[in-house]
Amino acid sequence: MAIRIVAEAARLMGAPRLIPIASAHIDGALYHGDSGTLFAEKLVEGGARVAVRATLNVGALAPAGCAPVRLPPHEREMARRMMRAYEAMGCEPSWTCAPYQAGHRPARGTDVAWGESNAVVFCNSVLGARTNRYGDFLDIACAISGRAPDYGLHRRENRIAALQLDVSGLSPALRHSEVFYPVLGTILGRTAGTAVAVIDGLQGCASEDRLKALGAAAASAGGVGLFHVAGVTPEAPDAATALGGAPPRERIALTSDDLAAALARLSTAGPTERVDAVAIGSPHLSLAEIDETERLIAGRRLQIPLYANTGRHVLAPLEAQGRRKALEQAGVIFVVDTCVVVAPILPRLDGAVLMTNSGKFAHYAPGNTGYAVTYGSLSECVESAVAGRLVREPLSWS
Repeated sequence: MAIRIVAEAARLMGAPRLIPIASAHIDGALYHGDSGTLFAEKLVEGGARVAVRATLNVGALAPAGCAPVRLPPHEREMARRMMRAYEAMGCEPSWTCAPYQAGHRPARGTDVAWGESNAVVFCNSVLGARTNRYGDFLDIACAISGRAPDYGLHRRENRIAALQLDVSGLSPALRHSEVFYPVLGTILGRTAGTAVAVIDGLQGCASEDRLKALGAAAASAGGVGLFHVAGVTPEAPDAATALGGAPPRERIALTSDDLAAALARLSTAGPTERVDAVAIGSPHLSLAEIDETERLIAGRRLQIPLYANTGRHVLAPLEAQGRRKALEQAGVIFVVDTCVVVAPILPRLDGAVLMTNSGKFAHYAPGNTGYAVTYGSLSECVESAVAGRLVREPLSWS
């Protein structure tokens, strides 16, 4: 059954053959309806087991002690059955959208079959492994068969950049700021669509967490599966190499006006000081990002809830160090194994406003949660949660 699905997908994509894969990341274990649960259980009944390492993306339920998920009884049971079925096939119960933070980091040049848009773009761009954007159910079929269609970003010729974005004209202070990267990712996604681009001007500025935020926003605002950063990412020692030695189809030098337009699109709440909740961690927070959040809170009490979305691989060391309890006492609500945009966690409020530093949350939250969005830096998010209203800080956007 699994190999038939993979082979039919290959035929539809025009792939000349199937290729072996080294690993998979499964996005299809998030409950969207009973059919997904029944599909997974059909595989289990047939004795299906994954043939390669396979981690699991977020599910629809959170462990006890974390933020409660408001699912009706039938949906909750079907979501639980779905999660258990994927574990029964040998998938690792990682339950995170950032498996690369939990030790799943395929080697450069290896072929894999990953789902979840931010994980796909990180895998291709930052790790240099090769995957297409595998959708629900095709991902598990690839993992069981150990094969994927040979097309798209598996092929070297399709990984060459066609576009060039130059950010070197922007201020160094901005390029070194975490708040810049989701905005840049939004511009990249809207500009590139599904094309591959190389970004010039981030040498010495781009940490792994910043590249994570950039890729997540680009994959949400567009169909980006791969980007290069000259002098930073593994397939781009310089812009010329990323472009395959050819001139770019288009070269864009970003200006402050471009940033202002993208920034405006990320905030849908308009000119209001209202903030009902703060949500950070899409993709899931790394331990370094938790450290920074804790430093910014500095022992103060939050006036509105701050939802910290992360994986169990990050929560475990926090518990071991006694830090989770202190953060929760300050008003932090941990969301583990899922997130507030794919699970019904946020309270239902009329005219509610969600503040976030995530470009991905900003893109999906209005449609998925009903909350309007105000985008800001992590520091602004924390200060707003402490004050109980929107707090803006001076930023070097010009």
